[in-house]
Order: sequence, then C-alpha cells, then structure tokens
Amino acid sequence: MNKQQIGNLVLRLVLGIIFLVHGIAKFQTGLDNTAGWFQSIGLPGALAYIVAIMEVACGLAVIVGLATRWVSAGLTIILLGAIFTVKLSAGFTGTAGKTGYEFDLALLAISVYLTLVGSEGLSMDRWLLRGKKSEGVKENPSS
Repeated sequence: MNKQQIGNLVLRLVLGIIFLVHGIAKFQTGLDNTAGWFQSIGLPGALAYIVAIMEVACGLAVIVGLATRWVSAGLTIILLGAIFTVKLSAGFTGTAGKTGYEFDLALLAISVYLTLVGSEGLSMDRWLLRGKKSEGVKENPSS
C-alpha cells in the first residue's frame, strides 16, 4: 500500500467508526427517544429509524470498504441534513447549550472525499474487484 492508500484507509476507518458508534448510541438510548427528538425539531419521527439504521450499516460498510463511494455519498446526505436542520443555527462553534457544525463539517469533508476517490486499501471492494478481474482473465485467455 502506498501513502495515499494508507491515508484513505485512515479516513475511511475514522468516518466509519464515528458513524457506527453514533448509530449504536441511537439504538442504546432508544429509537423512540430519538424519534421524539426528531419530531420536536420538526422532522418526521420515522426518519430517526432510517438515520440510525443507515449510520450503523454505512459505518460498518465504510469500515470494511464495501461500496465506499456509494456509502460515503449516503453519509454526505445525512451530514448535510444534520448541518442544515440542526447545527447551522448554533453557528460554527456552537452556543451555550448547543454544539456547532464544525465537527459535522469535518466529517462532511471526509465523506465527500471518499465519495470522489473511494478507498481500495484493505477493502472489500478491492477484494471483490480482484476476483472479478481474475474471472475476466479466465474467460478471455487471449487478452
């Protein structure tokens, strides 16, 4: 692995772990509580269930490097939603009782980066593509 692949792997692991932990926390505190909070800020409560499931599933997928670009694009949507519906009003660094959007912005940058370039270092995508490439060689031995 070269330096860029190592850097991409580090970003992928950090993003995946953060989302996985946040998703698990939503399940541990009770999705009904999270749904109630979503409703209190004017969002449909059912969206809490979708977000929690996406955070866990996408977090795991990014960690193992499965469909990294597509999954990161989904996380980008979640982050944009969080920034514009919850965090923006508190400002960049936040107010007395409310966190700002600086952390979400950093995660957004990572997810956009991974959406654009992906991450093949130690990933399921690389392993799966390697298998397809070798199958293609078997099918067409003249190439």
